[in-house]
This record gives sequence, C-alpha cells and structure tokens, in this order.
Amino acid sequence: MSFGRRIVDHALGLSSPSRMATLRLGCPIGSGGVCFRFPFVARPETFSQAFYVVLPMSNPHRVVITGFGVISPLGRELDPFWNNLANQNSGVGPLTSLPLDAIPCKYGGQASCFTGEISEFGPLDKNLQRAIKKNQKVMCREIEMGVAACQLALFHSGLSNPELRNPDRFGIVFGSDYIITRPEEYADAIAACRNESQEFDMPRWPQTGRPQVNPLWLLKYLPNMPASHVAIYNDLRGPSNSVTIREASSGASIVEAVSAIRRGAADAMIAGATGSRMEPLRALNFMSTEPMASHRDNPAEMARPYDIDRDGNLVGEGAGALVLESLDHAVARGAKIWGEIVGGSSSAVGDVTGKNAQRDHIRTAIGNVMRVLLDQAAKAGVDLSTGKWHLHGCGKSDVQGDASEAAGIRDAIGNLDVPVTAAKSYFGNLGAGSGAVEIIASLLALEHQQLFPVLNTKTVDPRCPIRVAKSSDPAGQAFAHLAYSTQGQACGVFVRRI
Repeated sequence: MSFGRRIVDHALGLSSPSRMATLRLGCPIGSGGVCFRFPFVARPETFSQAFYVVLPMSNPHRVVITGFGVISPLGRELDPFWNNLANQNSGVGPLTSLPLDAIPCKYGGQASCFTGEISEFGPLDKNLQRAIKKNQKVMCREIEMGVAACQLALFHSGLSNPELRNPDRFGIVFGSDYIITRPEEYADAIAACRNESQEFDMPRWPQTGRPQVNPLWLLKYLPNMPASHVAIYNDLRGPSNSVTIREASSGASIVEAVSAIRRGAADAMIAGATGSRMEPLRALNFMSTEPMASHRDNPAEMARPYDIDRDGNLVGEGAGALVLESLDHAVARGAKIWGEIVGGSSSAVGDVTGKNAQRDHIRTAIGNVMRVLLDQAAKAGVDLSTGKWHLHGCGKSDVQGDASEAAGIRDAIGNLDVPVTAAKSYFGNLGAGSGAVEIIASLLALEHQQLFPVLNTKTVDPRCPIRVAKSSDPAGQAFAHLAYSTQGQACGVFVRRI
C-alpha cells in the first residue's frame, strides 16, 4: 500500500516506521482520495522533512469552484473587494480594535466592513437569521467571520436554498488559527480572587473565581466551531473536518474537501478558513514571535513582499470560503463555474537542529509543493508557457521568509517565466484566512482578465529570484497558490478556467 511520496530523512534516524509517533493518512494515494494530518514525530526537533501529500488527479470526479464569499480589509462584497484590488487600493490603516498603548505595531489590515450585524451574513431566511443571531453569543469574531464567509459563498453559488442540496452529500472542511481567549472572559473571575493587596489569591479560584466564568466561554474559541455552526445551520451531513495549521490552513482545507468529492464521499463541499491577528493576546503573541513591519509615513506602504526594503509582517483579519462541486453536479444544475482545481499538495518540513541545521525548511517545503503542482497541472493539460498563468505567493514581507519562499519557487519552476503576485501587500497577514481570500482574489483576476500587481515592491531583493507581478502582466487562464507557516507547513493548489 503506497501513501504517495513520504520523504523521511534516513540520516536523522527516522527511516524506521517505529520512530513515527502518529502519522495518520486516511486512505492511500491512488485509492481516490487522501485525508491527512501532519505528523508528530518521536523527536520533533530533529526531523528535517516528514512527508508530503499529493492530491490524486486521476479520479474521474473533476472538482470545480461554483461560489465564494469573503470578509476582508478590502471589503465584504465581491465587487468592492475586486475594485480595490484592480485599482491598487490598500486596506492597511490605523488599528482601532486593539489597545495601541500596549502593542508595538499601530497599523494593519482591519476588516472594518464586518461588524457582526446579521445583514452582513448575506441574504438569509428568517429562521436562519434567528439561529445565527441566537448563537452569536458563543462566537468570537473569528468564528463570526468564518460563518459569514460560508453563508455568503452558499448564496453566491446558488445553493443557499436547502431544497437544492442533498444534505447527505454536502459537507464542509474549514480552517482557522488556534483561537486565543480574550482577557475579559476571565476579568470578573480574577478580580473576585484579589486579596487586600490586590494580588491574585489562587486558593480563592475554585469557589470564588471559577463560578464567575461563563460556562459557555470555550465554545466561543474552539477552532472547529466555524465548520460546526455552518454544518448545523445548513444541515450539511457530509464529510466534516477542521484544519489548524496557520497560513497553510486554507489550502489544506481545500485539498481535503476536493479529496472528499474525488473519492465519491460528497457532491459538494464548503472549504476555506478564517483568521485574525487582531485579538489582543493574539496580536501580542504574533508581534513578539514574528518580525513586524516598521512604521512608515504612509501605512499603506508597510507591506512590501519581496522588496529589498521589506522588514516584516502586518497584522490583519479576514475569512474566505469556496463552494466546491463535482463537475457533473455543477453542470447538471446549470451553475456558473469559476474554475477547476487540477492540483493540490502539502508538505511539512521541520526547522531542524544538528547536522542539518543549515537546511532551509521553508524553501524545501515550498519547492516540494510547487513541483507537484506543476506536474499535476501539466498532466491536466494546463498551458504553462509565458502569459498563460500566474502564481500567487504567500508574500509575508518577512525578510528571511520571502527569500526562502522565492528560492523554493525558483527551485521548482526552473526557467519557467511566471509573474508572482501577493495580495498580502494589500491587507497584511490574515493568518489562516489569508489563503482563501487570496485564492478568491486570483479567481476574480482570471474572471476579469486583469492581474493585480504586488504593492510597494520597488526594487526586488536579489535574494528573491522570482519575477514580481506588475500591472502590465496578464492574469492568464490558470494560477497556482502557495502558502506556508513559519513552522514549515506548506500547501498549494492549482486552478484553471474551463
């Protein structure tokens, strides 16, 4: 039984299966689908490259995109979202949802278009409106954005009417960051446990503090709740799963959802992710562990992927969702088809110590994914010549990250000439939600036959050996999307027009 190409570094003593702690692949490559989890290894600090998973493309069930929804710093509706991209308008500005006196970065991509009002979840019947409003008390902002994006996608696809769906054949795979609880959830409980010196008195917690905490608080922050809410509200009884691997979450969710359709487990799936770097503790965590962009007189110029003067990330928030269907299912109901997913791949490569400490794990992961995507696209008959496609990179504006990503891309594409765009230059890092929002941006670029350029990249860093997209570059008829986490998880999809 083959599990595709599982790559294990024998030099690090991981060649024996007994050293792999919990590698789980739901079904073998070639059997029609793959349901995967990234592995935990016996000594995670030593693994250099655990495996990568390839989405099988030989199954007769072709998978297409028939709708999408977006919540982003560039807008909540598709027209303003696209117009801002097409007119090169940045969504970066002063942050209003964070305590600016406590955080080092004062600017970012805030989705001010979304306030949580029920009207922002799209056209809904009254019963669905009541159900969502009732349960918003157990939704943090990230979950609200995810649910809204899914409902908008269902409406956009023409499948919002339950009579048009077979609930047993409709599922969801949705991603998120790990969601950090807001401090105010514990504020009253902690205050109740202070002694006369205003110090926290731990012995008081069981009887005095804990009862002050809302017993439903955990439901507001569980990363599986976006998928759970959407499945319940819309009676989706097909395959359901949640993915939490930071920026790679969107791509991994799409790959798994496509696999469910290809192996015949569903006719339609919702896939995507939601993410935020805007919650107070999340923002502090992100700003203390990732390089952040320096202040500039014009905040819109702070995000500058692949530029020689880039110096770090920007915080952002957003969510994106896509409706995927088998081609037969979409054609039978006369749906508009926005694109076909012809490739998907994931790779997990560790940031290692010891004799392989100099190995660039991001470069390796990106290269792994991109090689597979190109192979799948070529086998599907995609024209990879100049001007026929574009590549949507992760483009975090991280000094080392951008260089590693660009090197991995060049390792894979060789002499192919392809423009590389990066929508994070317009709105910063949306965390897990970034990938889905970026894929939607590229779908709209194909539709309008206009590629949005990378903002603010004046001089490409020589360490980034790629051709950064300009406004004169064509969108082409297809695109690849790449995303990676700092920890070395990468994922990509390849989409073409049909």
